[in-house]
Amino acid sequence: MQDEMQAMNNSEGLDFRELERELTNAVAADEKYQRENSAKFRAIHQKVASYEEFRDIVAASNLKPLERKDKIGGDRKQPWNPTATTSCSSKEPACAVLQEELSEPRNAFEFSRDWRRKDMKTKYDLLLQIGAEKLSHIFHAEVCSGLLGEFLHVLEEHLQDRQVGDVMEILQCLAETQRFNLNLVFLSKNEMDRCQRLFMKLQTLVNDENETDGKLKSALKKLITLYKVNESRK
Repeated sequence: MQDEMQAMNNSEGLDFRELERELTNAVAADEKYQRENSAKFRAIHQKVASYEEFRDIVAASNLKPLERKDKIGGDRKQPWNPTATTSCSSKEPACAVLQEELSEPRNAFEFSRDWRRKDMKTKYDLLLQIGAEKLSHIFHAEVCSGLLGEFLHVLEEHLQDRQVGDVMEILQCLAETQRFNLNLVFLSKNEMDRCQRLFMKLQTLVNDENETDGKLKSALKKLITLYKVNESRK
């Protein structure tokens, strides 16, 4: 009888230890979730440029500050940031969702949603990152209302000489979308002035290239006609 009671007490002790361990793990998991969730909101508020940057900010939320006993060059029993060294798995489905949110837009709706959240320089970077070919796919039906003027504004304000070819390809793909001429008609005076200045900058940069084959000059001449740059607005 005494042996049975002792066995029962031992069994109950093991159960309590297991319960305590599970509770500790649950608390730690909840704290980890809260830290990462706060980091996600901070990253979105900071308008990070890429998913990698977003991921690093979230992973860094699990880092712990060094204590006095920590020594540089000493043995480490665990990696500095175990979260950053592990890939997204089924245990953390939020990773896949966040990566999808920060990936390139697949259609006009997703593009417009992402576009509104960005500042001018980031919008320019987005256009260059997506490129003409993907923009043609996104706007295969037509460019959403008002976006053409915003594109011209962004491209004119942040145009860089090393990206002349890429910008011209984007302008060409936009000109091939449906209802382009109608969108052009509805540009405001300010947007059309931006368009004029953009093509003036392009002409200057293309002339500086001094290309013997004249491909850029020929392409630019075609774009000037498509965008009706030399025509006066009534």
